[in-house]
Amino acid sequence: DRIFLHGDTEDKAIFNEMDKSKLDWAIDFAEDGKVSVSDGVFTQWPQVRMAVQMLGRLPPTSGQRAIFKSQVEKVKVALDQTKESFMKKFTGKVSDAYHQVYRPLEEGEKQDYFDSVFEARDYVTFGIDCHTQSKEDITLPPIKYIFSHTKK
Repeated sequence: DRIFLHGDTEDKAIFNEMDKSKLDWAIDFAEDGKVSVSDGVFTQWPQVRMAVQMLGRLPPTSGQRAIFKSQVEKVKVALDQTKESFMKKFTGKVSDAYHQVYRPLEEGEKQDYFDSVFEARDYVTFGIDCHTQSKEDITLPPIKYIFSHTKK
């Protein structure tokens, strides 16, 4: 399920259920050196599976443990950043989330155009993809969201 700019053909969204589910994911290091990782982490970062397996097999005295532990720690940092980014969008203003997601990354004319339109615009139209608990599609009309950042 997601909320996105109506008519947008890219796979962007100001809210995405998949991103929300990452809040439940965890990577934990036990005192015995073993690592527990939520299954979803392997979907997003498949390369960490081998590192976790090796940490479970190698003896605590092995010099190779540091290499594998470092790989898992990097993924943990990425997961923490993903959670923080989601919460910032989720708890912040809708206009800020829209700006963060849809403003072009490359500097220059595209950003300047987006910024001028964004400042002048007092609304945006969102589409919503959602489903029932039994996974049946729900069809909703586009939603006009009126920003509070405008001075009109």
